[in-house]
Amino acid sequence: MSGRFSSLLDALRRFFGLAPRATTATSGPGAPPTVGRAGSPTPPDEPAFDPHALALALFTRLQRSGFNIGVAELLALRRRGGRLGAATPDDLCGVARLLWCNSRQEQAEFDLQWQTLAAYWADHRTAPPTSGPGAAPPAPAPARDPEAAPAAYAPPESRVLPERHAELAALPVRAPFTPAPVSGDDGLQTYWPLSRRDMVYAWRYLRRPVADGPADVLDVAATVARTARQGFYLAPVYHRRVRNHAHLLLLVDQGGSMTPFHRFTRDLVETAQQESTLEQVVVYYFHNIFDNRLFVDPHRTEAIHLDAALAECDGETSVLLVSDAGAASGRRDRERIRLTALALAELKSRTTLLAWLNPMPRERWRNSSAQMIASLAPMQPMHADGLSNAIDQLRGQG
Repeated sequence: MSGRFSSLLDALRRFFGLAPRATTATSGPGAPPTVGRAGSPTPPDEPAFDPHALALALFTRLQRSGFNIGVAELLALRRRGGRLGAATPDDLCGVARLLWCNSRQEQAEFDLQWQTLAAYWADHRTAPPTSGPGAAPPAPAPARDPEAAPAAYAPPESRVLPERHAELAALPVRAPFTPAPVSGDDGLQTYWPLSRRDMVYAWRYLRRPVADGPADVLDVAATVARTARQGFYLAPVYHRRVRNHAHLLLLVDQGGSMTPFHRFTRDLVETAQQESTLEQVVVYYFHNIFDNRLFVDPHRTEAIHLDAALAECDGETSVLLVSDAGAASGRRDRERIRLTALALAELKSRTTLLAWLNPMPRERWRNSSAQMIASLAPMQPMHADGLSNAIDQLRGQG
């Protein structure tokens, strides 16, 4: 068997974790190593690097620099390296670069880490080994004296690289990222008390039709009746277009215990103003307690008195209040009940088309201020049926 084939076979054995065979000289098992012309021992033909240790050191450095690699990638390098014949450090570097780098940025970082590791590896490969095949790793020695005599050569299999012992630690394990399957938004909407589509659908039933539009709607029945009565057709009969004159006043509780329901109150205001046929929609806000102080904007920066807000309110104005009425706190507040009762009395003196929408479930009203306020104003829970019942009360049919 030739020397080159023996070296390749021993390298493959070390790569796959097998113990390398001891290299014997031609002069017998006890023969000394071959000495060159300068009197220094000549290294044997087998390579003086450990692929497993080098791969582990490179893997650990790349992990620390932020590479998204784990144990699976390390095992893949060992398998592919064996198949592609990574018998030198440069071959191992090429295989690792192909497997672990997915972008130019990662390739640049890989090259930097490999240059650092290769320099460190070369320094420790040229360091003088300890005498004897079973000696412990050498301690850090002081700077070498250039006039000192060179140490005797030791076979590569007796070398213990400090890099392998310095990096002894648990292998970092990173589980692969598997996103959870999401079927859509339907599952999330089941937690909403009221959807935007239900709001748009409910506003269609809040109507006060008045035939005061332009006379441009053809009345077929009246046209036929007049033609039969006159005995001849002279002209069609038109009637006025019916328009919705419903006037809605929205009083919305903003902030505090109503913060989790801001999405629904915002949708309620937007659908009433932009996606309905209501002639006039006026919105005011209050904080926590409905009393004689209201606000023009949802950020509550401009206040307005209740009397000024009800100045344009008449008997055909529908008033819808949206608040938890103290149900979120779960207790009875006498001051809250008193102030709310006074404000509701002022509202009822202007109009009887009044309804209250509560986002808290009905069972949460018990033993709270909401239970007392519900006896002063018709209160409905905020879901599809509750909004439909509130619209009927705003129409005067509840």
